[in-house]
Amino acid sequence: MQATEIGDDSNSMINPPVEQLLEQADDSKFRLVSLSAKRARQINSYYGQLGEGLGRMIPPQVSSTARKPLSIALQEIEQQKIVAVTVQEEPEPEEPEEPPELAG
Repeated sequence: MQATEIGDDSNSMINPPVEQLLEQADDSKFRLVSLSAKRARQINSYYGQLGEGLGRMIPPQVSSTARKPLSIALQEIEQQKIVAVTVQEEPEPEEPEEPPELAG
């Protein structure tokens, strides 16, 4: 039996490693979880509607042997097929002030 080193990549519980995935999500665990969960739900919906004809969902963007939607989503993030985008809220336009009425 051969001993494995702690830094050995093949001994990882999660493949791809979380450290690599965090780089894709701007080092934010919350962003990584949100992005992967949303994409996994989309992949699950895609597989759920396959028998119904033309679908509206985007199929998986990577070829994978994984069967779980979350694993596929994480592989898409690793390969930069899915990228997190920050949406900036537009400020509401300010209403122009009405000129004071002239007393007359």
